[in-house]
Amino acid sequence: MSTLTGQTAPDITLPASNGESVKLSDFKGKNVVLYFYPKDMTPGCTTQACDFRDRHNDFSDLNTVIIGVSPDPISKHEKFIEKHQLPFLLLADEEKELANAFDVWKLKKNFGKEYMGIERSTFILDKEGKIVKEWRKVRVKNHMDEVYQFIQENLVQ
Repeated sequence: MSTLTGQTAPDITLPASNGESVKLSDFKGKNVVLYFYPKDMTPGCTTQACDFRDRHNDFSDLNTVIIGVSPDPISKHEKFIEKHQLPFLLLADEEKELANAFDVWKLKKNFGKEYMGIERSTFILDKEGKIVKEWRKVRVKNHMDEVYQFIQENLVQ
């Protein structure tokens, strides 16, 4: 896999948890934390979402929005948001358009079984919509702190 760093983020329109259809270019003028996760309500994905929730105001102070993406439908996103009071958008990528564009829809193996799924990944977009950092095969523990530190050190003027 070649890196996407330095490229303009793909501009694919997806349904969002706020009832609107959004694309990444809608957020020009702000930094964006775009994180792909496998599935709503699972332990790792819940921990990751709650980590971002707990630091949401800190990211906002850095002119940064957080956007989560999974193949789950909006109805599941709404339940996930309600249960965990998530203050940021979740996008429903049911057709895996954005996941494929970011090359995070991968063949995975678990307990000897192979299946297609999201490779947990995070991308940072600058105010112009350019991908400036990517993390693939993310481990949830301490990840949010790495993301925050990167933005604070590299994207705050």
